Amino acid sequence: MNIRSLTRGDGVVIGAAVLLFIASFLRLYDTDFVKTTAWDGLGTGLGLYMGGVIGAALIVVNRCLPQPRKVAGLDLGTVGTAFSVLAAWILFWNLVDIPGSVDAGAGLILGFIAALLMAAAAVATPLVPALQGALIPAPKPGAPQPYGAQPAGGYGYPGAQPQPSYGGQPQPFGGAQPQQGQQNPSAGTFSPFWFAVPAPRPLFAEDGSPAPIAELSPGVWYLAVEQRGQGLLTEMQDGRRGVLQDTSNIQRG
Repeated sequence: MNIRSLTRGDGVVIGAAVLLFIASFLRLYDTDFVKTTAWDGLGTGLGLYMGGVIGAALIVVNRCLPQPRKVAGLDLGTVGTAFSVLAAWILFWNLVDIPGSVDAGAGLILGFIAALLMAAAAVATPLVPALQGALIPAPKPGAPQPYGAQPAGGYGYPGAQPQPSYGGQPQPFGGAQPQQGQQNPSAGTFSPFWFAVPAPRPLFAEDGSPAPIAELSPGVWYLAVEQRGQGLLTEMQDGRRGVLQDTSNIQRG
């Protein structure tokens, strides 16, 4: 699991889940005669409040996994979002349908606010770029390294060995050195560099297939080998290559 894959939206979901858990121990109704909390009824405590907390846990766990997991054909993140929306929906009607003789307690009000915030963040994160930024920023690299070299102390850099250079130009990563008299095709047009992504980004096959072959994670440094239209031909730590189509806000090494 990679916690550096968490986004700002996931941070909001985590904070809202903590508030929802705290609210479950506060009074549901403000009256001198009834001093109940959500835990006085298992359907409310476990089914409603903890159901929202479990939904948040599914969203966060799914984000940290290298590949999305499915249960009974359903994505864990989708299930978690459904839990959070359902908790907010039920708490809303519990808040509206209060008997006239009592008032809403802190546990009910805070629980509804937390569930609403959680559901909003879960739904909005895939749609709002500001929420897709990395919750834990990638550590900044030191001075730029020679192409193919291992930067000292960099998190997640592939363990490649330095490659010899020809005429002062970087050589293809893992490839052979050009013979004298041959022109390096990337000379003067593209200089390979290390980069990190601000949020999980799909990596597509070089042949243009629509299905992703891998996912790039925040906090891990990848090698941009060459330009491919508006994208970058990227090499991963295991040697696989693919095209990163979304290069917005990447952090260069």
